[in-house]
Amino acid sequence: MTSALLDYATLRVIWWLIIGVLLMGFAIMDGFDLGLGASFTYLGRTEAERRALLHAVEPVWEGNQVWFVLGGGAVFAAWPLLYAASFSGLYLAMFLLLVSLILRPVGFAFRDKLSGVRWRAVWDAALTVAGGAPALLFGVAFTNLFLGVPFSFDVMQRPAATGGFFNLLHPFALLGGIVSLSMLVLHGNAYAAMKVGEPMAARACTVGRIASATFLVAFLGAGFWVSTLTGYEVSGAMDHAGPSDPTRKIVGLSAGAWLKNFHTWPWMWAAPVCALIGAAAAHTLLHLRRGGGAFLASVAVQAGTILTGGFALFPFLMPSSTFPNQSLTVWDASSSAKTLLIMLIAVLIILPIILAYTAWVFRVLRGRIRVEDMHEHRGGY
Repeated sequence: MTSALLDYATLRVIWWLIIGVLLMGFAIMDGFDLGLGASFTYLGRTEAERRALLHAVEPVWEGNQVWFVLGGGAVFAAWPLLYAASFSGLYLAMFLLLVSLILRPVGFAFRDKLSGVRWRAVWDAALTVAGGAPALLFGVAFTNLFLGVPFSFDVMQRPAATGGFFNLLHPFALLGGIVSLSMLVLHGNAYAAMKVGEPMAARACTVGRIASATFLVAFLGAGFWVSTLTGYEVSGAMDHAGPSDPTRKIVGLSAGAWLKNFHTWPWMWAAPVCALIGAAAAHTLLHLRRGGGAFLASVAVQAGTILTGGFALFPFLMPSSTFPNQSLTVWDASSSAKTLLIMLIAVLIILPIILAYTAWVFRVLRGRIRVEDMHEHRGGY
C-alpha cells in the first residue's frame, strides 16, 4: 500500500518525470556519440584522425547506452500500454532505429579487422549512418506524437495500428527530425571540440556552429507550426488515481491546444528559452574555440528541447489519431501503484550508482586525444 504522500496519482507523475529524466540522460550521454558519429567522416580526413575520433567515444559508448536500456525498460514496466501501442503504431520506425543502433557496435568491432582502405571506408560510412539515422528517427517518431499516431484498442486492450511507415513522414515530423539531428550533431561536435586535438577540433567547431544555427531555425519553426496544429485536450475531469483504461475518457481537438500548458503554467516557458539560449551560447563558444563551455551549453539544449516537448504533450503520452478518446495519458496507461512504488525504490538505488560510475569513468578518461598519440593496430578496439 502506498503512503499518503505517494498516492497513485503522485506515483504516475513521478514516473512521467523519471521517463523525462531518462530521455534527457540518453540525449546528453549517448547523444554526443550519435552526433559525433553523424559527422565522423567529415571530422576525420586521415586514418590517424579517424582513429582519434573513435578513441574519444569507444570507451564510453556502451556505458552511455545504459540510458537507452533503462528508458526502454522503464516504459515496458511503468507504462505497458504505451510500450505495446508504440511498437504497434511505430513498428517499422522502431525496427530501423534498432538496426541503426546495432550497426554502431558492429562498425566499431569490424572496422579494424582488416587494414584495407576500401574495407575501412565501408565501415566508416556505416558508422556515419549509425550516428545520423537514429538522431533523425528519434525526432521523427517523437514529433509524430503531436500529430497523433494511428492506433486503437480492442475490448481486451490489445493495440491495433493502421497506416504505414511513410505515413509518419509528415513535413512537420521531418522538421522535428531536423531539430533532433541538428541538436545531437551540435552535441557531438561540441564534445569533439572539447575532447580531440587538432585539426579535428577546428572542424568540429565549424560543424557545431552550423548545427546550432540549423537548430535555432528549425526549433523556432517547429514551435510556430505547433501553435497552428490541432492539439488534443481531455474534456471534463479525470480520475487521476483511477484504473488504467484509456477508453474511459473524452478527448477534444482544438487549434493551439498543445500550447495550453504553457499558458496555464507560464514557468514552463523556461524550457524552450533554455534550449534557445543554450544553442546561441554554444554557437558563440564554438566560435571562441571553448569546447568545454560549448558542451555544457549543448547539454542545456538537449534538456530544454526534451522538456519543451514533454510539457507541451502533458498529460498525453501517445495521442491516437484514429480514436482520440483512446489516446494514452499519464492517468490511464500506467502499471499498478504497487509496481510503480517498487520500481521507484529500485530507481532510487540504481540511478545514483550509474551517475557515480559515469562520473568516475569520465574523470579517468579526461584529457584530449591527439593524432600523434595514435598508432596502427588491428583486431578492433
